[in-house]
Amino acid sequence: MSELIESAAESDAPQHRRIRSFVVRAGRMSPKQIRGVDEGMLRFGLIYSPEPIHLSAAFGRSAPCVLEIGFGMGVTTAEIATAQPDTDFLAIEVHPPGVGNLCNLLSERQLSNVRVMQHDAVEVLTHMIAPNSLSGIHIYFPDPWHKKRHNKRRLVQPDLTTLLASRLSVGGYLHLATDWVPYAEHMLEVLSAEPMLKNSASDYSARPSWRPETKFERRGLKLGHEVRDLLFLRV
Repeated sequence: MSELIESAAESDAPQHRRIRSFVVRAGRMSPKQIRGVDEGMLRFGLIYSPEPIHLSAAFGRSAPCVLEIGFGMGVTTAEIATAQPDTDFLAIEVHPPGVGNLCNLLSERQLSNVRVMQHDAVEVLTHMIAPNSLSGIHIYFPDPWHKKRHNKRRLVQPDLTTLLASRLSVGGYLHLATDWVPYAEHMLEVLSAEPMLKNSASDYSARPSWRPETKFERRGLKLGHEVRDLLFLRV
């Protein structure tokens, strides 16, 4: 799912590297997806700026706000937003076809409770999201980086987990899902070590009612993959 994955990207000076939260995969865009980006982002998009965002102004109302990191093609995002009209969703993705597809879905469903950002989620969290301002955060099926030498590139790491927790209001939740058991074990270890978070279950959670089963997930289950959900609360 997610193209928002941790990788080292070279800065202007070749001898230095800076950590980013994503790798942009090459991919062809359909004419409809191109229109979704060109037209949909004018309606649903938010532009990155290194200053705090006023969520009530961005959505035109005051409502609980959930952040989603790496929405893929946006189908799950649109389904959740449709089912929860009283909640606002700030969805972040860098993959252009996915951005275009979500914008099209929002237009087709006439949804007004989703805003889309095409930018590095870590920069958005660091500079635009105020502490204690989110009611929830979703990270569904991020790239597991299967090979051991690539594990350090995984999105869910201690520093990011602390940043995520700091942006949640007390009682807010952090919900993750993966179909790669070793990554689930890593997530559980990292999240359990964060003092601002408390596990809502003894280890893994049942899939919450708000997360629909995805096509990707059903395919993985048929292949024998185990899907694990983790649901932690801000204390």
